[in-house]
Amino acid sequence: MEVGQVPERAELLQEIVSESRRHYAVWTLFNQALADSLGLHPTDLQCVNLLHRAGGPLCTGEIARLTGLTPGSATRLVDRLVKAGIAERRIDPDDRRRALVALAPGSLAGIGAAWDEPGRAFRQVLAGYTDEQLAVIGDYLGKASEVGRAQTERLRAEAAARR
Repeated sequence: MEVGQVPERAELLQEIVSESRRHYAVWTLFNQALADSLGLHPTDLQCVNLLHRAGGPLCTGEIARLTGLTPGSATRLVDRLVKAGIAERRIDPDDRRRALVALAPGSLAGIGAAWDEPGRAFRQVLAGYTDEQLAVIGDYLGKASEVGRAQTERLRAEAAARR
């Protein structure tokens, strides 16, 4: 391709697919390394993110659904987070027989500190883009996340149907 020539759409799409696969692989390795540095399992670290994003306590069944774990595995995950002081169980005010899981006060400080250096590196990458480009990147990431969630649900349903 000549300098300044815009690649064909098919080439651009193939490059995005290729880079997306590489990104997912690298992100998985990064998640593992970050979890290791915090003494957590990668799924536990992602559960912390889910609890944070939920904006309030979740029951273990909801954690199981969101993570794709069995109820027993989700209970063990919560046990690990409670033991690590990251989460706490609370009585559900609407149903005293049920426990809710919430992040323990101050528990995000250590995880946030672990994100300081990677966060700076990611911000440096983003600093090279215009506001318009950032809007496109944000739009793509949001839509790609929705596709990922939908495909996760589809794959889980198909796997359940085979059992």
